[in-house]
Amino acid sequence: MLRSHLRRGSRTGLVNLLLLATLLCSVLIAFNHSTSSLASAVKSRAAKAVHAPQSGVLRGWELSQQRKRIACGATETSEPVTTQFDIKAYLVGKKTSVEKALDKAVQSECKETDKICEAMRYSLLAGGKRVRPALCIAACEMFGGTEEECMAAAVATEMIHTMSLIHDDLPAMDNDDLRRGMPTSHVKYGEDVAILAGDALLSESYAHVAKATPKSVPADRIVEVIRILGDAVGPVGLAGGQVMDLECEGKSGVTMDDLRWIHRHKTGALLRAAVASGAVIGGATEAEVEACIKYAEMIGLAFQVADDILDCTQTAEQLGKTAGKDEATDKTTYVKLLGLDGAKAEAKRLADEAVKALEPFGERAAALKALAEYIVNNNNSFG
Repeated sequence: MLRSHLRRGSRTGLVNLLLLATLLCSVLIAFNHSTSSLASAVKSRAAKAVHAPQSGVLRGWELSQQRKRIACGATETSEPVTTQFDIKAYLVGKKTSVEKALDKAVQSECKETDKICEAMRYSLLAGGKRVRPALCIAACEMFGGTEEECMAAAVATEMIHTMSLIHDDLPAMDNDDLRRGMPTSHVKYGEDVAILAGDALLSESYAHVAKATPKSVPADRIVEVIRILGDAVGPVGLAGGQVMDLECEGKSGVTMDDLRWIHRHKTGALLRAAVASGAVIGGATEAEVEACIKYAEMIGLAFQVADDILDCTQTAEQLGKTAGKDEATDKTTYVKLLGLDGAKAEAKRLADEAVKALEPFGERAAALKALAEYIVNNNNSFG
């Protein structure tokens, strides 16, 4: 009987051991399946992060943060991931949005305004890379704002820029017949209509910011943007820089300080306004806006150096405007004062200074940093 009991006990113990072994195998299988699924999910998320298209200035920053989060949870060693910003794709995307907004911004509402609106639209929609609006949008997005919130300000910067081109081309100033590969405004419409078209674009730029900025943007920010744009055009802005530029034509003894003053105002003022306006709408602090202004001042000077180089090294077909005019009018330029190689070195130095001003913002400033390099290395960037 004892033996029978022991045999039954042995059989029971054996069954229990088999049940326990089966249970352990099930647990291990489930664990391995879970681990495999987690690894697959991590790989899938990493692939999406690497191949996802950039939809805005913060996209590069968001992707880098996503990759860091994925890396922290990954069970395998991840391959190095590049975060190089695709500035060409960014500019193409922003240009598409800006072109639509520009087209909508100037429309004739009655037959009496058809001609003036046609002249305004002729120059406003004549092409160009729309770098100023892109700068405005990039600065806004860097501080958490949206393209929609700053689009009115971006459009306003392009209206003001177009006004300056119309007026610069007039016989009383640069006397140019070609702009962006097309007849200039006064050639097509006459000096009288060209002057009025420029005036109308300038006044409409301020009105557009007031009317078209979304109500989600606080009113005090909108007022500040209008002030910034106004300052960019006045005696310490476009107008003052243009007057100084005209006075220095054919004049001996023009210094590097004179040249920098001209271009900080004639060219740089509107670039500063574009970046500062975007930053203000995005909610930047005063110190942050100042850092953006420093960046814009450097790229404004860098652009002008690059423009001086192009004027003496490229043809009218490449530039889309008359080539060699600086030399023909005996204008003081960076090439004239520094030589060609010296001018190229100065453009690079200024671009580096611009990028340095953005260091506090880290990867959030990816688009603005890339724009600084683009301005120096690409022909006719601000056309």
